[in-house]
Amino acid sequence: MQSRTVNPQKENVKITETNLTLVVEFVLLGFSEIPRLHWFLFGTFSVIYLVILLGNGIIILIRRAESSLQTPMYFFISNFSFLEICYVSVTLPRMLVDLWTQKGNISIFACATQMCFFLILGATECFLLAVMAYDRYVAICDPLHYPLVMSHEVCVRLVVGSWVIGMPVQVGQTCQIFSLPFCESNQINHFFCDIPPMLKLPCGDIFVNEMVVYVFAVLFVTVPFMLILGSYSRIISTILKLPSNTGRTRAFSTCSSHLIIVFLFYGSASISYLNTKSNQYEGTDKMLSLFYTILTPVFNPVIYSLCNKDVTEALRKFLPKLLAL
Repeated sequence: MQSRTVNPQKENVKITETNLTLVVEFVLLGFSEIPRLHWFLFGTFSVIYLVILLGNGIIILIRRAESSLQTPMYFFISNFSFLEICYVSVTLPRMLVDLWTQKGNISIFACATQMCFFLILGATECFLLAVMAYDRYVAICDPLHYPLVMSHEVCVRLVVGSWVIGMPVQVGQTCQIFSLPFCESNQINHFFCDIPPMLKLPCGDIFVNEMVVYVFAVLFVTVPFMLILGSYSRIISTILKLPSNTGRTRAFSTCSSHLIIVFLFYGSASISYLNTKSNQYEGTDKMLSLFYTILTPVFNPVIYSLCNKDVTEALRKFLPKLLAL
C-alpha cells in the first residue's frame, strides 16, 4: 500500500499577483502515518458506523413503539440517539471514503460545510445533555410537580431550543475561521475539518480568532457542563436522603448512564478545544477526537439499554416483532 503523497504547489494552491501562495483545497491527513492499517481501519470504522446506526435507530424505534417509554426521559433519549446518528454521519462517512481511496483532498467549501454542521451538532449535544440532566433533577428532586414542569410542550421546546440556539453562532464561527489566510500549508493533520487542527494552518496573527474560540468553548461547553454538575449535585444530595436502599439504587442507576455519556463527551472535547495551540501531541488529539465523535455514539445505545431495565424489557418485546417482519 502506498503512503499518501501531496504536492500542494501544483494541485491545491494558487499563486497570486503578490506572490503569496493561497490554499484552494485542503488535504486531510487522517491516519496517513500508519498506511499499513488503512484497510483494517476501514473495516473497523465501517462496523462501528453500522453499530451506531442500528443501535441508536433501535432506541428511536422502541421509544415510539412501546407505550411504557412514552415519558419525557425517553423522549430526550430518543432525540439524543437521533442527534448521535447525525453527529457521526458528518465525519465518519467522509473518513471511510478517504481510507478507501487513500486520498484526503477536500475543497474549502466542503471543509467549511463539514465544520459548520459538526459545530452545530456538537453545540446541540452540549445543550441536550444539560436538558437531560435538568429532566432528571426535576424527576428526583421535585417528583410531585414533574408532570406539570416537564409537559410534552415544554419537552419539545427544550429540544428545539437545543437544536436552534447554537446555529447562528456556529455558522458565524465557521465563517471567521475560513476567513483566515491559509497561506502556509494545506495539510490538516486530522480526519475531519475541526477547529483545533485548522488553527494551526493560518499565517499571521490569529490571537483574536483563538480568543473567540475560547469564548465559544466556554459558552457551549463549560456553561452546560457546570449546569449538569449543579443538577447532579442536587440529585445526589436528594438520593442520599431517600429512606430505602431500593429507591437509592434505582435513582442512581437511572442517572449513571447519563453521567457516563456526559464525562466521555465533555472530557475529551474539553481537552481538545482548550488546547488548540499544542503541536506536541497531535496523535493524542486525534485519539481524543475519536472519543467525542465516534465512541460516544457507540456507547450511547449500549449504556442506555444495558443500564436501564425499562429499555431492556422494551427490547425483549420489540426485537421479536422486528425479526418477524
